[in-house]
Amino acid sequence: MTASHSDPRLTERRNPRTADIDLASPREIVDLLHAEDRFVLDAVATQRDNIARAIELAEQAFRAGGRLFYVGAGTSGRLGVLDASECPPTFGTDPEMVQGIIAGGMPALTQSQEGAEDVVADGAAAITAHGVGARDFVLGIAASGTTPYVRGALERAAALGAHTGILACSPPAASVLELVDVAIIPITGAEPVTGSTRMKAGTATKLVLNAISTGAMIRIGKTFGNLMVDLRAMSAKLVDRGERIVMEVTGVERPAARGLIDNAGGSVRTAIVMQQRGFTRAQAEEALRDAGGVVRRVIPNAPPPVE
Repeated sequence: MTASHSDPRLTERRNPRTADIDLASPREIVDLLHAEDRFVLDAVATQRDNIARAIELAEQAFRAGGRLFYVGAGTSGRLGVLDASECPPTFGTDPEMVQGIIAGGMPALTQSQEGAEDVVADGAAAITAHGVGARDFVLGIAASGTTPYVRGALERAAALGAHTGILACSPPAASVLELVDVAIIPITGAEPVTGSTRMKAGTATKLVLNAISTGAMIRIGKTFGNLMVDLRAMSAKLVDRGERIVMEVTGVERPAARGLIDNAGGSVRTAIVMQQRGFTRAQAEEALRDAGGVVRRVIPNAPPPVE
């Protein structure tokens, strides 16, 4: 009997639909890749309940003063670091609030660190080094579902009392599933180029991480309607965006909007509450604290309708 060379991990299998992609024209390559990408949205949609549970766990961590950690290797690790790094400019968060941990450390963001993902102890050590505790939520990201570094991190996080989750595009081992409070498994299938999980698996991972971080931030009051009102005006673009949001919500002109934001210590959210409720900065900040940060609980009316 001939032994099978087929990898049991779905993300590592050959894709029969792209078997002749090396003979394809540029336009045909685009069409083949686009056809494969269509599977991604459906795969992610199957995980809606588990993604919602991850949002709940992240919100719970934030409200308890804890943090959200993404842990991964290679593409998975880079996507976690990317999502974490986008939270401060988008939602005005402290950089400690959402953190990405990648096997091989920061050099692995730009250069492959071969072998870094294979050391279970390194994943555990990273969790210890970041002081993970019972208030935190640690989400392991492993496209194949088998990364030893991620398993080590989840084992240590669970032992420390943190909530844990796994995001994978191939079913993880039962031993990994036993470690976690939530498992998000969008099955994206074989990649267009065999084993290149930066493709469909990477796209699915980015979609899921977007949903978790954005959903949790919405839940703790980082938006008013769909306006990102807790941004910090740290660049010309964000200064302009903040002023436009205040103008749109309150109806004031730009100079007044700028003055409101300055008086609010640079917080767009606080500036809106000050103007709409006639509060001082201290009163607005206290009202927001009492409302769990949710602007709609302080200002009952919705933002103006979309034109």
